[in-house]
Amino acid sequence: MTTTDALPPEALATGDVTRFSRAQRWLHWSNATLFLILLATGMTLYVPALSRLIGRRVLVKDIHVYSGLLLPIPLLLAYAGSWRDSVRQDVRRLARWSVDDRRWLLSLGRRGKARLGKFNAGQKLNAIFVAGCIPLMLATGGIMRWFDPFPLAWRTGATFVHDWVALTLLVVILGHIGKALAEPISLRSMVKGTVPARYAQRHHPRWWAELQESDPSGVEVPNRHP
Repeated sequence: MTTTDALPPEALATGDVTRFSRAQRWLHWSNATLFLILLATGMTLYVPALSRLIGRRVLVKDIHVYSGLLLPIPLLLAYAGSWRDSVRQDVRRLARWSVDDRRWLLSLGRRGKARLGKFNAGQKLNAIFVAGCIPLMLATGGIMRWFDPFPLAWRTGATFVHDWVALTLLVVILGHIGKALAEPISLRSMVKGTVPARYAQRHHPRWWAELQESDPSGVEVPNRHP
């Protein structure tokens, strides 16, 4: 448990706090939609039984290719607009690791004495892995689609890497979806953008401290010593 788990109910904040801005939610759901399309069309192309069942292989291949080419666009747009600050802040949070993140990993998510920030180590690993897969899949997919300039060894290697990374992504994304469904508060934050303040205070104390420093008037904190 975190140290704030021991707080009595009357010491916890009330109300809601913003966890994800509209730009962050748009970026997440745009990428999620594209990844699901890619996985669905990729499985259709990869599994002969599905390919025969659905048919129109050329159309499915075109949807797969153009969805892949669109993958970087949501992130580029999120970084380009006046709304980019919240996105950049979270990218920095995801790239920053602390002793508490290592404690979280060693405890297999049971936290122990870890004081978590906005994201736990599992969410950071997931984001880093998915972000790293985007250029890798674009490069290997491009070699597979426009193969004429490349030698046979490159085409074979690209196909091998593309297929295995896609299968790994399928497992990771299904795990991510399952985890989100098991944690309704986290899912709500990606749908509505907010979480209860007491949830932030209990489970993400480092992030809670950031919120208090940046906008102490944004949440209501009861007086612990009336």
